[in-house]
Amino acid sequence: MALQKIKVPINDPQNFSFQECLRFLGRSDKECLHYIVEGKVRRMLLSDGEPVVIEIAPGASAGHLEVTVLAPLNVPVAEAPIIKYITHWWHLDANLQPFYDYTVKDPLLKGLADEYRGLRLIGMPDLFEAISWPVIGQQINLAFAYTLRQRFITHFGYHAVVDHTDYYLYPHPVVVAALEPEQLTPMQFSRSKALYLVETAKQMASGHLSEAGLDAMSYEEALQSLVAMKGIGNWSANYALMKYRRFPQSVLLEDVGLQNAIKNRLHLERKPSMPALQEYTRPWKEHAAYATFYLWRSLLPQ
Repeated sequence: MALQKIKVPINDPQNFSFQECLRFLGRSDKECLHYIVEGKVRRMLLSDGEPVVIEIAPGASAGHLEVTVLAPLNVPVAEAPIIKYITHWWHLDANLQPFYDYTVKDPLLKGLADEYRGLRLIGMPDLFEAISWPVIGQQINLAFAYTLRQRFITHFGYHAVVDHTDYYLYPHPVVVAALEPEQLTPMQFSRSKALYLVETAKQMASGHLSEAGLDAMSYEEALQSLVAMKGIGNWSANYALMKYRRFPQSVLLEDVGLQNAIKNRLHLERKPSMPALQEYTRPWKEHAAYATFYLWRSLLPQ
């Protein structure tokens, strides 16, 4: 039986680059939720609650991606959840032209559209991943954050082996809510960080924090709701609202990467102060999330 193929539509295809997205997805060798194999992306996700391993490749035409179901074999899987997940993950329903037009007028952003044209804001369709990943990454460098994230996923995430490759799903909040913080500290999580992760998971497991609830909120409502949680500050909340909720006005002023990117772009001697950052980013408004993401991209090797 032939492998199941699924077409995932791309909005604004003239402003989409598979290769640019691939470069961002390949930025860490500690990544274990997806793999880049021969110029294609493989990962496990859920389709109607069942784990499915897929491979994502450019489509035969510019208007779609082609997804191949690698597992399970000989069992048709529901297409709609896979299309929805990848569309959110790669932001395939976006229209980048307004942002690109804006970059021409902004001295800080000018030229970024030409350098990284077609890069979509790679998101996180899983709310628990989007809110817990910045908690993991708080106050440590990115390389060590990826190490902790890898340990967290491989210890507590669903795992399956397909064609001699280990595939994982991000840990479910119910699983993490049942942990004691002491089960995380041997993995080099600080006591406070372990506590915040477990408490965040409990908020989701209890339904106090839910995808449906967050989806119904405005940006300001969602921001206030998240920062009210223990261990979630403005930076972590805005990261989740950018990556999961896709609020275009999300901007992470406290982010060291954003500060370094602005320092590099403007040839400053030191990272800008908070008042200076507020001044630089104030005009971005509905372009703030993409401006932040493209500035992050400027820190990666070409």
